[in-house]
Amino acid sequence: MTPSLVFQISLIGVVFFALQISAAVLVYFERKISGWAQQRVGPNRTGPLGLLQPLADIVKLIFKEELRPVAADKWLFYLAPILSATTAFAAFAVIPFGPPTTFFGLLEKPVPLQVADLNVAVLVVFAITSMGIYGIVLAGWASNSKYSLLGGLRSSAQMVSYELAYGMSLASVLVIANTLSLREIVDAQAGVWWLFNAIPVPRWYVFLAPVGFFIFFVAGIAETNRAPFDFPEAEQELVAGYHTEYSSMSFALFFLAEYVNMVVVCGVATSLFLGGFYMPGLPDWLGPLWFIGKLAFLLFFYIWMRWTLPRYRYDQLMDFGWKRLLPLSIVNLLVTAAGVLYWS
Repeated sequence: MTPSLVFQISLIGVVFFALQISAAVLVYFERKISGWAQQRVGPNRTGPLGLLQPLADIVKLIFKEELRPVAADKWLFYLAPILSATTAFAAFAVIPFGPPTTFFGLLEKPVPLQVADLNVAVLVVFAITSMGIYGIVLAGWASNSKYSLLGGLRSSAQMVSYELAYGMSLASVLVIANTLSLREIVDAQAGVWWLFNAIPVPRWYVFLAPVGFFIFFVAGIAETNRAPFDFPEAEQELVAGYHTEYSSMSFALFFLAEYVNMVVVCGVATSLFLGGFYMPGLPDWLGPLWFIGKLAFLLFFYIWMRWTLPRYRYDQLMDFGWKRLLPLSIVNLLVTAAGVLYWS
């Protein structure tokens, strides 16, 4: 095996385990931030500062009994959580999180810190994340439960409503960058602009397309079924929605997929709008740390929104997606295209 192949296999393993660990870390911070928002302490009993709470949750889920309704479709019932988790992990493969490296001179030529460097990476992310909805719909159908079926149907309607705005916001960045490669989009944001020939401004696309960033992030929250768009679950109305009948590790896979999808959405947003792993005036070898820092900031905002905003009614969700977000995304795309033509 060549050193490059060993490095690539090791990189895949590191990314895979890092995503799993990120889910556990997010569970901890979700509870801490919710406690802060509600003037509570949050987890503080299991381990120092409650740091072992995610581990306790994993042990609990492993030892819980795996239940399946008698009338459920056996194969689709167990396929659904696997499909949801698989698409969540696969989507992160094309996100660059660091500059090319020779790994302390062990490699003959620099290798990008990215599992798969594709020239159509944006389309790959869009396609894979769209496939994740099948896991939720299959879970709702295969459970043979009316609550689960309603959750699955809500999820599909929500996906159709917000996928259009999601795609339009992506298109605005593609018009500016003139490429479908995430790495090329990130590289194009390296360096600074000089405002009034005196003030350095990072070359991040969030400054060129702030409306596109807002639309992308809102649609991303809806795509991942997080509050205030968590209608597929909606415990006040549907018990637990599409995963009502799931327990043990099957439920854990849905739980894992939700948090990994959050990381993917924030990772794509960082790459498209916030310069990826670049930070003006700082060495490139710090790139992975800056990427994680930007990711953490967006994830904090993700969780903060959940514990701040109330859930919309279902008609308000549809109204906001079709009558507000979609027209705004179309106007944003047209204005961005006109700006690119004018200043090109």
